[in-house]
Amino acid sequence: MRAAAAADVIAPADTAAFASCLAQLRGQAVKQGVSAGTFDTYTQGLAPDMSVIASLDAQPEFKTPIWDYLAALVDDERIADGRQALQQWQPELARAQSQFGVDPATVVAVWGVESNFGKKLGGRPLLTSLSTLSCFGRRQSYFRGEFFATLKIIQQEHVRPERLNGSWAGAFGQTQFMPSTYLRLAVDFDGDGRRDLVDSVPDALGSTANFLKRAGWKPDLGWGFEVALPAGLDTSGAGRRNKRPLSAWAAQGIKRVNGQPLPAGDTQVALLLPAGPQGPAFLVTRNFDAVYSYNAAESYALAIAHLSDRLRGAGPFAHAWPTDDPGLSRAQRRELQSLLIARGFDIGEPDGLIGARTRQALQTVQGQAGLPADGRAGQKSLQWLRQNAADPPAALNSPRAN
Repeated sequence: MRAAAAADVIAPADTAAFASCLAQLRGQAVKQGVSAGTFDTYTQGLAPDMSVIASLDAQPEFKTPIWDYLAALVDDERIADGRQALQQWQPELARAQSQFGVDPATVVAVWGVESNFGKKLGGRPLLTSLSTLSCFGRRQSYFRGEFFATLKIIQQEHVRPERLNGSWAGAFGQTQFMPSTYLRLAVDFDGDGRRDLVDSVPDALGSTANFLKRAGWKPDLGWGFEVALPAGLDTSGAGRRNKRPLSAWAAQGIKRVNGQPLPAGDTQVALLLPAGPQGPAFLVTRNFDAVYSYNAAESYALAIAHLSDRLRGAGPFAHAWPTDDPGLSRAQRRELQSLLIARGFDIGEPDGLIGARTRQALQTVQGQAGLPADGRAGQKSLQWLRQNAADPPAALNSPRAN
């Protein structure tokens, strides 16, 4: 929901509470270095967007099964686009590697996951989203810092507010920096005297490399690799924070996924089991932690790590996820939506984004197919829709999805 649309349904009590909150925040902002004039100018006329509060508790990194999450983020489309980006921006990426020590594939993987290589920057005005999150919901203290940082960007960097659009949480630009991160770590990598993460790809790539370097990235260390676990392994010691020498894991019988012994040495690594011991297993280094710091979710860090490997020419994970209904790529999601539309469901354009209307339509179809009517877009639902594409559109005789 756009901010203006949300404002049309705001309760009067929310409007009053928001105005009172902004009045209280003015003094705090001034103490943080925002001039009173800047605060007054850019908060005048602001209205809360209450739709962001719902997003606060619905982050896909924590709500989506990891096989669905990775299927959409690391698909053939993104791999092909990423390899093209590696070629197109090779000089800038090589310079970023020389200056910050982060390899091109990792930087491009972040770019691809964060904004689909600049195609999806987000359309929510930062001032609206962050002022709302500063006044309602949980983590208000955190979002107030980001709200004040946004005002500082406008004040110090002379960026027009209308250029500061992004995610519901305030991340913006080609590689989706939070405003406070921008102030600390954004760099002018194209030499034009401005730190522009919205319209300058070189600035975004250089800034991302700088972020990862400052997060502890080591040039001579990979993120980790997939491993094979011996039968009966005690996995109670798994976890990203529980790092041990490679030799300690080797002593427990863990090997490379191809059956070869682990590399020699005492590099500190942790055993990561994102779907439990029955799914793919990984030994991860402190470089994985550096990627994790970009967006604090292990599924996110694994998506970046895996995409970077695929951009270097590696294949899919050797072990399958422990599910009999794997996730869909973005192309498959669009196909599923097209098949739903052909059956008469009003779900909008097939954009590959599984929203409420697609899920509701899927629940109807899954009931017809004898599948769990959970609205999840998986391979079983897609296969059923393909096999029954020529059937009469039963959905036309049932309520349309909203």
